[in-house]
Amino acid sequence: MNDQNKKYLWKIIQLTGDYLINKLPDHPHHPSGRNPYAHVALKVKNSFGSSYKDLPDEKLNEIIEYLNLIKRNEG
Repeated sequence: MNDQNKKYLWKIIQLTGDYLINKLPDHPHHPSGRNPYAHVALKVKNSFGSSYKDLPDEKLNEIIEYLNLIKRNEG
């Protein structure tokens, strides 16, 4: 992914994480609370097979749609 798209996508990941603050369910592995930004980045990685930085530019819109889905389902 080119630098401009990486920065843009990271901003959307951050906004998705902002939206999920205090909305993720408690988890025994995270007794101090969950990190919504890491949660979103990991969901992208698990869903698309690699870090958002390493995905092709052609996947940008698909990733953004996925982030919107995360907000609807987990928010």
